[in-house]
Amino acid sequence: MTNYKDFKKQLLTDKAIKKAYDDLGPEFTVVRMIIEKRIKRGLTQQQLAKKLGTKQPVISRLEQGTLNPSVKFLKRVAVALNSELRISIS
Repeated sequence: MTNYKDFKKQLLTDKAIKKAYDDLGPEFTVVRMIIEKRIKRGLTQQQLAKKLGTKQPVISRLEQGTLNPSVKFLKRVAVALNSELRISIS
């Protein structure tokens, strides 16, 4: 059995998969940052949800990348994580 890195490298040799993966890059980046901040702050998904006035499954979907959050929601997440939301187009 191959490890994750080898498997990912093999998958990304397919041009269609590579394009789809690259197209999702910003979403993966946002999700990764949210998860890292939540863990760094020592919060569970349930605790973060409570701070946001929502339910844990919403945070789970956000962290899985299956939720398409609004900028307003991302700002609320940033505040709940004692962070700042910055958006850039370059």
